[in-house]
Amino acid sequence: MSSPSLDIVAIGDAIVDVIATCDEAFLEAHRLPKGSMQLLAPEAAERLYADMGSARETSGGSAANTMAGVAAMGGAAAFIGQTADDQLGKIFAHDMHALGVRFETPPLGEGSPPTGRCLILVTPDAQRTMNTSPGASHELTANRLDEALIRSAAIIYLEGYLWGPERPRAAMERAVAIAHAAGRKVAFTLSESVCIVGRKEGFARMIDSGGVDLLFANQDEVFQLTGRTDFDSALAELSVKVPTLVVTRGHAGATALENGERIDIPAAPLTKLVDTTGAGDLFAAGFLTARCKGFDLQRQLWTGAIAAAEVISHFGARPEADLKKLVAL
Repeated sequence: MSSPSLDIVAIGDAIVDVIATCDEAFLEAHRLPKGSMQLLAPEAAERLYADMGSARETSGGSAANTMAGVAAMGGAAAFIGQTADDQLGKIFAHDMHALGVRFETPPLGEGSPPTGRCLILVTPDAQRTMNTSPGASHELTANRLDEALIRSAAIIYLEGYLWGPERPRAAMERAVAIAHAAGRKVAFTLSESVCIVGRKEGFARMIDSGGVDLLFANQDEVFQLTGRTDFDSALAELSVKVPTLVVTRGHAGATALENGERIDIPAAPLTKLVDTTGAGDLFAAGFLTARCKGFDLQRQLWTGAIAAAEVISHFGARPEADLKKLVAL
């Protein structure tokens, strides 16, 4: 079996983030629960976008953000995701290439849904309310996967937000089979949407069958997936199903369980809290980069925590500081 030439290839939503600040009255007027994530039809997205204040646009999507972080820390990363042949699709591709992330999925042609976008509203307390119109990203199908690219990576990283729709879910299941046949590892970030009734059952079947080697989740997602309210009990239930379990806990830090070992770390020091968008994405980036470079489990956790602390100190879900220098891998 050949050695991997890439560290990580991710499959996820190809989304352009549109980020603006707002007050709580704006959220109330648009009936948007603060801190929530909801899906919007294209027409609803257009109405909300028209009402938003001055905004900045940057390519986003959970797994794409993670690959941007991996590349920023010196890892070799690639991304598979579906865009349309439109302006936002060109912005997404340009940003990924500029960051050093390999991205070669051909865009969909005329008549397809537009490239997806996420309208992110940040309130003064740094909480983000995410309103996603997935568009073309949910049109990813198994026949558009680059199977050689998947086989070339040590780890394939799958995004839970893409798990719900039938076609991209089938593509992800195919990618798992390709990766495991090549002797590669599969990492999955739970993403809150996986826990929605009707989705978590299928995901539970996948982890029960050994489809996931490394699972990322936050504390709330662990409670939702297991139905438990005690953290240690929830960890015990999940850790027997996946070889490596990583759970972020916000200001309380993070926990990892692997081979019978449990490590807990506090949150990394934070100079200021501006925008929590991308915290989990960059935590996964740091953890996976350190893992691919051969560091131990505790260092993997700390690298994730440092990367997450950097991204929440400014607007947007992509790093702005020199992450390679910050994490010192």
